[in-house]
Amino acid sequence: MDENTNQNLYDNSPFIAWIHNISLNQQKYMKSKLDGLDFDHNMRYIIFIFDNPNCSQEDLVNMFGQSKGNIAKVLRKFEDDGYIKRQIDPNNRRKYMLTTTERGNDIVPKIRQISKDWEKEVGISEDDYLLKKRIIEIALNGMKLVE
Repeated sequence: MDENTNQNLYDNSPFIAWIHNISLNQQKYMKSKLDGLDFDHNMRYIIFIFDNPNCSQEDLVNMFGQSKGNIAKVLRKFEDDGYIKRQIDPNNRRKYMLTTTERGNDIVPKIRQISKDWEKEVGISEDDYLLKKRIIEIALNGMKLVE
């Protein structure tokens, strides 16, 4: 394909395709830097749990739009690998509260640093704060739309 054809393809690509592309490339970069740790895109769950101690599986379902079964499977692996722990919520015995373990607490700063390095490499700067805020607003609106 010539350069004009490529440019037309890029110009005519849906916005969400670019968001997906950014996400996938960031995941590939992260995985390449995590020294053989098998996290893939699910590392976001550990970060969420780290940032929101005592959150629930349902909180993860709502935030990431994944099925309860998928979230449960990932959490079981993280628990088996020693990154998180589940405790029964004393206010609702059918619900588990999630927290990171010492191992989980140790990995989150490493993940965050690699993410910051990626942002710097691709050209995301502090000047993009308003763009980030707007994308978060769009994501929240999308979550409300499908509730």
